[in-house]
Amino acid sequence: MPLNKTPVTTALVSINVAVFVAMTLTGVSPVEPTTAQLVRWGANWGPLSLGLQPWRILSSNYLHVGIIHIGLNMWCLWNLGFLAERVFDPWTYVLTYTACGLSGSIASLWRHPMVPGAGASGAIFGLAGALIAALYLGHLPIPREAVRGTLRSLVAFAGYNLFFGAVVPAIDNSAHIGGLVCGLVLGAFLARHLMAPPEARRAWRGITFAATAVILLVLFEMVKRKNSVPREPTAQALHPPYSVPVSSSSPSLTVAIERPRTMKVNA
Repeated sequence: MPLNKTPVTTALVSINVAVFVAMTLTGVSPVEPTTAQLVRWGANWGPLSLGLQPWRILSSNYLHVGIIHIGLNMWCLWNLGFLAERVFDPWTYVLTYTACGLSGSIASLWRHPMVPGAGASGAIFGLAGALIAALYLGHLPIPREAVRGTLRSLVAFAGYNLFFGAVVPAIDNSAHIGGLVCGLVLGAFLARHLMAPPEARRAWRGITFAATAVILLVLFEMVKRKNSVPREPTAQALHPPYSVPVSSSSPSLTVAIERPRTMKVNA
């Protein structure tokens, strides 16, 4: 039996798909889930994320707004993950993906705390950023021409999607930028040690992600102070009387839903 060459990516995609299937089996629409359903399943939303349920900044990274949303995000994750499995060791990959997802969620809370958001693209953008920095700064045993071609593809991916997010109101570009910046910084710190002996690589990884955890905690507390929200939202806020359709051709996006006067998707 051939070995799975993408175990981390397969696991991440499987978790996202499992959550989506579980949502559908409990009655959530696979095409147009309502805002209340997304919040109930763990969407990132200021009154809860900055209150008694901070775990939402992680859970929202595995929650998607319909089958198109998850399909596009998982396609991007699968393609980026194929490269990440070859550049990073499994723990570095998982920790980078998770840290960038958290960073994207925190950036989203800073930008619009009262707008629920969900999607894996903060983490996906972060993975792209980490790969860009690692390939550019690292001394990997990869032909220079191959590195240049891959870098062009990664930069084009990030640039196109950031532009798309800037012009399409439905896309939460703050999560994209937050994840991307985190990924670029992590990739830069990790790049010089990617080919180091295992013990040295593990030690540097531990230092890097311990520092990252502290920084993310500080940023979260700063956002919490800046965007103070009610600790317990009202029942009406948790069960808005409308659903929000999602439609986009972007290959990677985090969708944000607001409670506006008129029904629309807004970032």
